[in-house]
Amino acid sequence: MARRIDYYDDPDAPAANSMVPSVNVVIENDAGEILMIERSDNGNWALPGGAIDLGESMSQAAVRETKEETGIDCEILDVLGIYTDPKHIILYTSNGEARQEFSILLRGRATGGTPTPSSESTRVRWIPPRELNSLQMNRTMRRRIDHYLNPEATLYFD
Repeated sequence: MARRIDYYDDPDAPAANSMVPSVNVVIENDAGEILMIERSDNGNWALPGGAIDLGESMSQAAVRETKEETGIDCEILDVLGIYTDPKHIILYTSNGEARQEFSILLRGRATGGTPTPSSESTRVRWIPPRELNSLQMNRTMRRRIDHYLNPEATLYFD
């Protein structure tokens, strides 16, 4: 099975051989819970998201990826941050691609749908913020969620 392996500031990480713009989407329901997926390629919990395809905008990619991974329809409200840390390398074992992180964090609002797992997600749940620390999660994903829950005065970027 193809896997995704995240490295952070790891001397054993492969050298990056690509950079692909991607999005992650934070959606909070009326109860204050955050929409999360358990990734099928590494078992980590994450915000929905993925690569921006040629011919689509970041908002279109965010809506598409959220629907594909979670079954939830959404609209995009604003940009929360841009994450480009060269210390974060993502290795895809299926093809040897080693990506340098490039992710745009967006805030969305659910407009319909039902939480439904996909080939990319083994579980989809609305998670109360108090439970987030108990989930297995990559540190860079946790940083995005922390920035959402504890916003700075301006757009976050690195």
